[in-house]
Amino acid sequence: MKSKILIITFTFCSSIIFSQVKLADKFFGNYGYVKASELYEKAVIKGDDSEHVLTRLGDCYYNNSNSEKAAEWYGMAVNKYEKINPEYIYKYIQSLKSLGNYTEADIWLKKFITIQNDDSRITNYDDDNSTKYDEFNNIDAKQIIDVYNLPINSKYSDFGSFKFNNKLIFASARGEDETKKYAWNKEPFLDLYQVNIEENLESFIFGVPELIQASKINTDYHEASVTISNDGKTMYFTRDNVTRKNKIDYDKKGTSHLKIYKATLIEGIWQNIVELPFNDDVYSIGHPALSADNKKLYFVTDKEGGFGQTDIYEVDILENNKYGKPKNLGDKINTEGREMFPFVSKDSTFYFSSDGHLNLGLLDIFKSNFIKDPNAEPENLGAPYNSGYDDFAFFEMSEKENKTGFFSSNRPGGIGNDDIYSFNAFKCSQIITGIVQDSLSNIVLPEVTIKLINKVGKIINETKTNEIGEYEFEVDCDQQYTVFAEKPDYKEYHKNIVTNIEKEKVNDHNIYLQSLIRGNQIVINPIFFDYDKWNIRTDAEYELENIVDVLRLRPNMVIKIESHTDSRGKDKYNLKLSNKRAQSTRDYIISRGIAPERIESAIGFGETQLLNKCSNGVKCTPKEHQLNRRSYFYIVKE
Repeated sequence: MKSKILIITFTFCSSIIFSQVKLADKFFGNYGYVKASELYEKAVIKGDDSEHVLTRLGDCYYNNSNSEKAAEWYGMAVNKYEKINPEYIYKYIQSLKSLGNYTEADIWLKKFITIQNDDSRITNYDDDNSTKYDEFNNIDAKQIIDVYNLPINSKYSDFGSFKFNNKLIFASARGEDETKKYAWNKEPFLDLYQVNIEENLESFIFGVPELIQASKINTDYHEASVTISNDGKTMYFTRDNVTRKNKIDYDKKGTSHLKIYKATLIEGIWQNIVELPFNDDVYSIGHPALSADNKKLYFVTDKEGGFGQTDIYEVDILENNKYGKPKNLGDKINTEGREMFPFVSKDSTFYFSSDGHLNLGLLDIFKSNFIKDPNAEPENLGAPYNSGYDDFAFFEMSEKENKTGFFSSNRPGGIGNDDIYSFNAFKCSQIITGIVQDSLSNIVLPEVTIKLINKVGKIINETKTNEIGEYEFEVDCDQQYTVFAEKPDYKEYHKNIVTNIEKEKVNDHNIYLQSLIRGNQIVINPIFFDYDKWNIRTDAEYELENIVDVLRLRPNMVIKIESHTDSRGKDKYNLKLSNKRAQSTRDYIISRGIAPERIESAIGFGETQLLNKCSNGVKCTPKEHQLNRRSYFYIVKE
C-alpha cells in the first residue's frame, strides 16, 4: 500500500512539473523570459534538471543580456549532458567571454571545435587565436557601406590615397614611358599623381589625374605613400634610395631600399626635398603617416630588432627639423608578419594593414585605439573593406556619423593590379514609434514598458511610454523585430515588425492593451477544459497567470470563481463537474503562492448558464460546446 502511495505521489509530482514546464515553454515562445525563468527554476527545484529546462533557463537570461545567470545555467547544462547541442556550448563560451572569463571560454572553445569542427566561427582556429571569420565577413547591419572602384584607376597599380583641400594625391604606375618597367611586377615605376575631387552627397566627382609637376618630387623611380601636415606646408613621402645623379643606390647585396623624404610647399611648388635623418642604406623605411596633432610620424621598416617582416614605428617630430629616437609600436600592433600602411584619423584612431593578425587572407585593414589606450587590441574592419586579397592604405576624411574615404585593394573585379576604392559608410536606420492606448476606452497609457526584441529573441532595447502614451525605438534597416508591451493590470502584447532598406523610414505602430480589470471582474481569455475533464490545461495555466499577476500586485484583493460546463451529460453530473473545475482553478492559483483566504469561493454552475443555443438535445459543434466550458473571476474585495 505504501509503495502505491509513493507511485501515485511521484506520478502526481511529475505531472505538475511537466505542466509547469509546458507553461514555461509557452511564455518563452512569447518572449516572456522573466516569467518563463521563474517557472523553469521552480521546475528545477522540484527535480527537473533536464537538458531542455537548463538550456531554456540559459536562453532566458542570455536573451536578457544577463551573462552571469546565463553562464550559470548553460554551465550546468554543458557539464551534465555530454551530447548537448553544440549551439549551447557556443552560447556558454560567449557568456564566459562577456564576463571576462577568457581562460574558461578557451577551454570550452576547444571542446566546441572537436564537436563542431566545420563551424565557420572557428575556421583556422589554433591555440593562440579564437577566430572571428564569420564576424569579419558579415557587414554591420547598422550601416550601409557603399564601395566604388574609382574611375581614375588605370590598368596598372594605383593606390595610397591622401586628400588635401580639393585634391586627391595617389601613387600610380601609369607612366608615359611604358618601356621603362620595374622588374618586380613588370609595370612602370610609381609616380605621385593628383586629381581634383568634389564631394557629392553620396559620391565623388573627379577631374583628370595629372602627374605632380613643377617640383622635384617625381623621379625615374618609385615615389608613393604621401602624408601632408595640417597646415598644408609639409609633405612626407616614400621614394627609392636615389642618388644625386638620379640613380638607384644599392647595398652590398644589390638591394635597393626605400626611404622617407620631406618636401616643403613654397609658392605652390613642392621643393626643398630632404631625406629624413633616420633613414638607412641597409633597410627600408616608408609609408609615412602623421598623428592628428602632427607631433609624431609613423612609418614602416624592415630593420632588425622588430617583431616580424615589417613593423610600424613612431618618431617624435621636434623643432628645427629634428626628430626623436624611433620607437617600435610593440606587440599590440606588430606581429611576426607584415604590418604596413599606417594612417591616423582626426579622432586619433590608428588604422593599418596586417597579415599577422587574424584576417580574411593576405593583408587586411585594422583599426586600434592604442593612441588613447596603450592596451587596446586591434579590430579587423571586416567586409567590405577587407577581402581574401590585399586590402590596405586606408584613408578616412570624415568625423561625422557618415564616414567617407578611400582604401586600396587588388581584389578581383578591379581595373588594374591595385585599385583605389572609395567608401561611404552611413548608418541605415529607421524609427518604430506609436501610441499605447486602452483597447476599450482609447485612453492613452503612460509608463507602459515596451521592449524591442531581435529576430533571435534577444531583448536589445527597453523604454517606457511618456505622459501621452508615446514610445519610440531607433532600429536598423532590413531587420525583423518584435515589439513587446506590458503594464500592470493589462494583458501582455507582442507584434512582429519587419523593416525594409528605406533610410530614415518611420514605422507607425500603435498598441492597444486589453485591461484585465473591467468593473467587478478580472477578465482574461476563456479558461477552457477538455470534455468531461477538470484538469487545468497548459493554455489555461497561461491565462491564469494573468489572475496571479493581478492578485500579486493587489495584496488585499479577494475574488470568487465561477465555473461552467456545456450541456452534454446529465445535469446533476455537470453541476458536479463544474464544481471540480472551479476547485482545480482555485488550486492552481493557490499553488502559485496566493493565500487561500483570498479566494472567497469557487463554485460550479453546471449547464445552467449557457452562452449559446447548445442546450440539451440541440446539435452543436465541439467548438460551440467548448465555449460553454469556462470560468469567471469576480472581485469581491479590492
